[in-house]
Amino acid sequence: GVGMGMTAPVSITAFPAEDGSFQQKVKISLRIPSQFQANPPCPTDESIKIEERQGMTIYSTQFGGYAKEADYVSYAAKLKAALGSDAAYRKDFYLCNGYDPPMKPYGRRNEVWFVKE
Repeated sequence: GVGMGMTAPVSITAFPAEDGSFQQKVKISLRIPSQFQANPPCPTDESIKIEERQGMTIYSTQFGGYAKEADYVSYAAKLKAALGSDAAYRKDFYLCNGYDPPMKPYGRRNEVWFVKE
């Protein structure tokens, strides 16, 4: 019953298929605002889980615009190519992050993260 407003980033965990596209299974994560971190409200919907994301080291690329699945897939492929074969990172998933509310038309920020192993 408590409104928490928009948080950033909105993070989508993508599980890539062989061709690099998203599998139908994705996980959406929202940051709990600072004032609720110590004692977050309990979700009333069973499909919503509260998880603590551990610290991580990431490889990242940034791009602008209104991001679609095809944009995240494209930038993930570019990041993979830039890293080459020497970088050790998780291949079973990557994170797609958006930082802006839908009504912000310009100066939008999106990122793709690969989690370093």
